[in-house]
Amino acid sequence: MLNKKLFLNKDVLDPECEFGSIRGGFGEAILKCDCFCVSADLAGSLKLNAFKEKYPDKFFEVGIAEQNMILFSAGLASRGKPVFACSFSVFSPGRNWEIIRTSVCYNDVPVKIVGGHSGIVTGKDGATHQMLEDIALTRVLPNMVVEVPCDYCEAKKATLEICTNKKPSYLRLIRPETRLITTEKTPYKFGKAEVFYESEKPEVLIIACGFMVGSALVAADILEKKYNIGSIVLNNHTIKPMDSKTIVRCAKKCKGKVVCCEDHQIMGGMGSAVSEILSMNYPSLIGFVGIDDKFGQTGFAYELIDEYNISEKDIVNKCLEVLKI
Repeated sequence: MLNKKLFLNKDVLDPECEFGSIRGGFGEAILKCDCFCVSADLAGSLKLNAFKEKYPDKFFEVGIAEQNMILFSAGLASRGKPVFACSFSVFSPGRNWEIIRTSVCYNDVPVKIVGGHSGIVTGKDGATHQMLEDIALTRVLPNMVVEVPCDYCEAKKATLEICTNKKPSYLRLIRPETRLITTEKTPYKFGKAEVFYESEKPEVLIIACGFMVGSALVAADILEKKYNIGSIVLNNHTIKPMDSKTIVRCAKKCKGKVVCCEDHQIMGGMGSAVSEILSMNYPSLIGFVGIDDKFGQTGFAYELIDEYNISEKDIVNKCLEVLKI
């Protein structure tokens, strides 16, 4: 059953549930932030037009010059006020990685890297724009915070949080609309993984981030109803610093049977970070649902989700594999 104490969207398991835009949640929340905003010619795609109109003195358009965007943002942030540097994630952090490393993280200035159009679900833009390595690139950087919100409402909360944390931060956004999993009342705490689903007798722990938290909830429902298998679904929105205590506690409840789910390369991503924690604290059998060392390709998001084996049924099958059923 869904954790009612968390005030989750009651229709999340319905195929016709409400959908919303994660990037739209960012665009709405930034209007409440005391910050500067810098765009690399993508204000429309990253829902920044309202900020641009409301705060023209705080918005800067640098054009298609992503590396200059980071240098400019680092200079602005050196005075103490947070700066949101916004582009597609394949360009930032992708193209900009060394400049982010040196100018932002080494100097520990509050630049907030906003990576839009992340993951395989970028879809028809194809492999060159489907950034599947950004979590790996950012979580390895000293001083960097990494947040991957699961839906529209959580994106708003994550945006407000990273605006105030005074640290270099990466906020991962995706293009298509996704399930509305949470509500305005759903608890959200930076660095704290939330249990969104827990059976009376859980046998497998499903850890997910981003839109795949919704997929994990559907998979848990299928496991319960079709296979009589209990589970825990953990929304692991903060990739760095990760909530090791909650992960270890939930893994122990499931006797070390864990499945990690993400729209990202399996190597170096959220699942890799989980495996690092569990290897040191509670060695577990871990299955991974993610992109298995491949580039993307052009297609509709739903087609690519099936093609790259990151659908609800793939989560179910991976749980059965880990449980040796």
